[in-house]
Amino acid sequence: MARQTAESPSLKHDLTHAACGLAMGGADIIPGVSGGTMALILGVYGRLVTAISRCDLALLTHLKSGRWAQAAEHIDLRFLVALGCGIVTGVVGLAGVMHHLLTEHPLGTWSFLFGMILASAVLVALMVPRWTLGCYLAVAAGAGFALWLVSQLPAVPPDGYWYIFLCGMVAICAMILPGISGAFILVIMGMYFHVTGILKGFAQGQVNQETVLTVGIFVAGCGIGLISFSKFLRVLLTRHESLTLASMCGILVGSLRKIWPFKHELSLAEAEQLGFSTVEFAKVKKYRLGNDYLPDQLTGDVALALGLAVAGLALVLILDRLTHGHRRAENPAPKAL
Repeated sequence: MARQTAESPSLKHDLTHAACGLAMGGADIIPGVSGGTMALILGVYGRLVTAISRCDLALLTHLKSGRWAQAAEHIDLRFLVALGCGIVTGVVGLAGVMHHLLTEHPLGTWSFLFGMILASAVLVALMVPRWTLGCYLAVAAGAGFALWLVSQLPAVPPDGYWYIFLCGMVAICAMILPGISGAFILVIMGMYFHVTGILKGFAQGQVNQETVLTVGIFVAGCGIGLISFSKFLRVLLTRHESLTLASMCGILVGSLRKIWPFKHELSLAEAEQLGFSTVEFAKVKKYRLGNDYLPDQLTGDVALALGLAVAGLALVLILDRLTHGHRRAENPAPKAL
């Protein structure tokens, strides 16, 4: 993979990276949408994975020796801080908005997101340097995995901080992998509305010892999972770039089933047939477990859904054109800040 030309640090770049983080944070809280996908669209994906993967022995050596500047340069700290601030702002600030939209306006919201993910799949396909038979097989494997994943039923979560820590580790890996939604992983593990409820409370100033402890444990799990998985992902992108990107493309295509906007609402009887109790039904009915359907008439709602899907697709393509995202994403992060 060719290297990018190192850019000189500036306030403009910091604000740009913070805006990218804001978009990633907003995407990360939506079940079915990946912050990693947004990073690809905006052209910061390679740099992000590389920077995170450099939390290694070399960094510890710099820190022990008091070489703070070298340590900051090694992990691309200025970039990570700007992006991280945007992500946190997006997650906390937009959690309530997305919660409202997905609850009160599900058809339009999911239609818009469907268009965004469809466009993202096209852009990831354009990132593949050379298409081979192996790449086509990787697309099929990725799509098959995603279809299996989105068909899984959400769990009723067990009590205990250990499970919150585990959810953080697993969800963060999905959040940086394009096509796999960390929020959807939380849905499957039964923790999505619990986590977004806490984040919504934070934004409204509802903070207490229990919520702070819960968030701290969840973040700790995220940190360990993020550092470990980013190293593995960096190796794949470096040594098997075409196959890795083709797999990501397949995952995006397969994930479209979960985002399909036209779904029948799950009934109590259907939930009981799936093994959920009446008490659990109030939780699982939010997770879009109903059957997909194809509209047979062009009603006003269907026309609106189609229009929003086209709008979502157009938005992603426009963002890519403005940022040259799918071309920049071919290159890994520069070492210098």
